[in-house]
Amino acid sequence: MLPQVFFAYFAIVTIALSLIIITRKNPVHSVLWMLVLFFHIAGLYLFLNAEFIAAVQVILYAGAVLVLFLFVIMMLNLKEELSSERFIGEWPIGVALGLSILLFVFFSISKFIAGPSGEFTIERILKETHTKAIGKVLYTEYILPFEVASLILLIAIVGAIVLAKKRT
Repeated sequence: MLPQVFFAYFAIVTIALSLIIITRKNPVHSVLWMLVLFFHIAGLYLFLNAEFIAAVQVILYAGAVLVLFLFVIMMLNLKEELSSERFIGEWPIGVALGLSILLFVFFSISKFIAGPSGEFTIERILKETHTKAIGKVLYTEYILPFEVASLILLIAIVGAIVLAKKRT
């Protein structure tokens, strides 16, 4: 009974925080609520015995990504956006479109047929630990997408340096 209560708490609070984030008028407040959301997502990962993913969630997202978001928000001039109207007249169309997409995704997932199970069973993961299982799969099966992602990040870093460099 207690695990279901904890899971229900994390699930409900995660959904509520997501709604709070998109409805705040001040972007800095949205980022701070996002920090709380990331910690709750890390709690969900801990609840699922994925300690490594929870640590990465806190370090990478709550640390690095939110600092980047705050940096971009502080660079923008937000006085005009804060004084203007938050929602305009088309919000009922947006809500209807969002609900129809949600229903489409729900019915698509409900008809999902599970494929063949992988070689990593629960017993094998418990024996090897989550981190070692992730590392084996990442650096064997998914080495090409991993290298492509690292190349894209390298290009983004070089581009940011070129844009930030002052012309002399």
